[in-house]
Amino acid sequence: MTKAKAVNTDELVRYYRDMLLIRRFEERAGQLYGMGLIGGFCHLYIGQEAVVVGMQAVVEPGDQVITGYRDHGHMLACGMDPKEIMAELTGRIGGSSKGKGGSMHMFSREAGFYGGHGIVGAQVSLGAGLAFANRYRENGRVCLTYFGDGAANQGQVYESFNMASLWKLPVVFIIENNQYAMGTSVQRSSSETHLYKRGVSFNIPGEEVDGMDVLAVREAGRKAVARARAGKGPTLLEMKTYRYRGHSMSDPAKYRTREEVDEVRAQRDPIEHVKALLADHMDDDALKAIDREIRAIVTEAAQFAQESPEPPAEELYTDVLAEA
Repeated sequence: MTKAKAVNTDELVRYYRDMLLIRRFEERAGQLYGMGLIGGFCHLYIGQEAVVVGMQAVVEPGDQVITGYRDHGHMLACGMDPKEIMAELTGRIGGSSKGKGGSMHMFSREAGFYGGHGIVGAQVSLGAGLAFANRYRENGRVCLTYFGDGAANQGQVYESFNMASLWKLPVVFIIENNQYAMGTSVQRSSSETHLYKRGVSFNIPGEEVDGMDVLAVREAGRKAVARARAGKGPTLLEMKTYRYRGHSMSDPAKYRTREEVDEVRAQRDPIEHVKALLADHMDDDALKAIDREIRAIVTEAAQFAQESPEPPAEELYTDVLAEA
């Protein structure tokens, strides 16, 4: 498993802020869902923040990100406006997809974010397609393709592995292994529980990474992205992470104990880990100031979402077909 390397204070502060923004945003999204302001499905990223923040630390402008439906953290890490994301969650015209995408189907080509996909594992083939376009255009770009431990058992994932390896596509496959998929543990659903080995049959190197340590994620991501950008093909990174909430807002998560969740929070929380590293460089008041700033950003986003109007009926007929 990849171990973290040294990092400077400015980088630590950036990672702390980025992870804290995701955490506070998701907490507020959960509140708005409970108030009935967010409808449909809503999958929160609380606990997994180090994965996407660590990976975003090693990409360049023009690189792409594609993921499944637990996607709000990825959007924020890509630099999308929290106000537009929250407005999209609430189905408002001010949302990044004009209120038509909701939680699972947001996009932003400007931020290099290609969704947000509701079909389990479907984004993996699309990520390979983005990487193929990069190779065809010879533009030097890399696609980060995220999926979960449950999606790791889907057939199209392995078709994508085969093509990506055969053609040496510039893609990094990232398994966010939060241990339970929708509600079944990896031990009960997978004959090979070391998911980083799943690429062996396709000559794709794999690595197990501590997904609760943003610095370990960054180090593994740096090597994988460099390999892809050098034309050597894909890498499979298994991020061992954990979600604190249920699979979705309707999931009471009775398949695990409260003691298990509390232990992970107490011993392995990714934000508290970075906070502890910063303790030697910043006093408690400075850290609290960052938290207040982040809370203000999230409050503003929630206010914007609630004040933004719903899309007009004619919006149903836009963005349906692309004009050639």
